[in-house]
Amino acid sequence: MRERPILFKGPMVRAILDGTKTQTRRLVNVKRGCPYGCVGDRLWVRETFRPETDGETAYRADFQGWEADGTDWKPSIFMPRGSSRIELEVTEIRALRLQDISEEDAAAEGAMTWWNGLSQEEQFGMYDGGRGPIAAFRMLWDSINAKRGVGWDTNPWVWAVSFRRVKP
Repeated sequence: MRERPILFKGPMVRAILDGTKTQTRRLVNVKRGCPYGCVGDRLWVRETFRPETDGETAYRADFQGWEADGTDWKPSIFMPRGSSRIELEVTEIRALRLQDISEEDAAAEGAMTWWNGLSQEEQFGMYDGGRGPIAAFRMLWDSINAKRGVGWDTNPWVWAVSFRRVKP
């Protein structure tokens, strides 16, 4: 069993903690194998954090809106292993085209939790007329990846990584 870090944005950290996110899709890099390991390997979650003066760690995903504002948050890429509070065990890995996602898998991506967490104004600004988990996942994917040229419409190859939470 190997351990590897994996980055998640705040809303997806919340979905993992709430138990509504048990899958993630990540772009396939044709120049390397799967960087997320094999079934049974562990992924430790890197998230935006702040070391506290008492030696504890604060996690931005635990705060709402204005409470999370400030300049002392550290980007997730800099989170050390010892500060991670979430550990995941890989239960399945598949390579597939992005648009081959099923309703069940889109729900396991935490997309509806993400969508329902947006303000009405944010929802209105993104809404493309679709309904349900696949539509929510499509909007979530595009909010993260379209600006990098790998939006939903490009239908890229992705790693579909299923996991279960083992810590805490």
